[in-house]
Amino acid sequence: MNIHKHMEAIFVGTLAVVGLAAVAIDSLPRAEARPAAPVARNIATAGSMAVVIVRGHKPAPRP
Repeated sequence: MNIHKHMEAIFVGTLAVVGLAAVAIDSLPRAEARPAAPVARNIATAGSMAVVIVRGHKPAPRP
């Protein structure tokens, strides 16, 4: 099969597939992000200070 003879058909077929995929994706409902559980808010206020705890990886002890 000589692919050069069929390039126009391949191009048109690819455009049709891409067009149909775009229509199908656009017809899907929009996703809405909602937290699964209430989020604790560690915000500093006048009566309390925000605390950040950072724990690093401890290297293995040397023999």
